[in-house]
Amino acid sequence: MRSWLVVLLCGGTFYVHAQGFQTKIISVINGDTYEFLDEDKEVVKVMLSEVDAPEPGQEFSDEASAFSKKILLKKKVTIEFKGKDFFGNKLAIITLKDGSKIHDQLLENGVAMVRERKKDPELLKIQELAKSSKIGLWSIEEPVTPWVYRRQQTMLQAKSR
Repeated sequence: MRSWLVVLLCGGTFYVHAQGFQTKIISVINGDTYEFLDEDKEVVKVMLSEVDAPEPGQEFSDEASAFSKKILLKKKVTIEFKGKDFFGNKLAIITLKDGSKIHDQLLENGVAMVRERKKDPELLKIQELAKSSKIGLWSIEEPVTPWVYRRQQTMLQAKSR
């Protein structure tokens, strides 16, 4: 009996997390990376799945961070985890109180791009509208994608012997 109760409790907790849970964003690290407090009052860092905002030092990075702060900081949101990336960073979809997703808003305002893998057709449509309207980073002739910028920065770093 006791083992079934443990399974039920663990399964129930997983179900809540799979469906999303509400919390407040306590810190905006950059345009697509945030921190929140979990149920145990532990600080958790999460990155957006499916979209990528410019990196610090890259054009439109400050605009992406400022936009995310304005929309998310100290606001109640719903976070739905979507796994981890290659480096072990937690990925999530974040839904605002009004039901909209921060992903969509970042793309609409031209301060993020759809990630290079597993491109969601709906997100691509939103990005294409911003691109055709030359909004935000799409006002640049050929914007460097955040993933290419990160690779370039890695190659510029001195190698140890």
